[in-house]
Amino acid sequence: MSKIMKELGKMSTVQLKEKISELRMELVKLNAQVATGTTPKSPGLLRQTKKNIARSLTLIKQKEGGKDKKG
Repeated sequence: MSKIMKELGKMSTVQLKEKISELRMELVKLNAQVATGTTPKSPGLLRQTKKNIARSLTLIKQKEGGKDKKG
């Protein structure tokens, strides 16, 4: 398991939701840089931010225990 997953796994659901909102704001800033033609500080940061959002959402679903699942 990666370092980031360990850190995210220790967080509560509320903390994860806050982290997601922070990451989404960062993603908006990075996308704005790309749209204006400015080169981002780190090109891989955009992809990494998207992955961290997905990881956080996955952990939230796991912690909820799949309440929406049928069967």
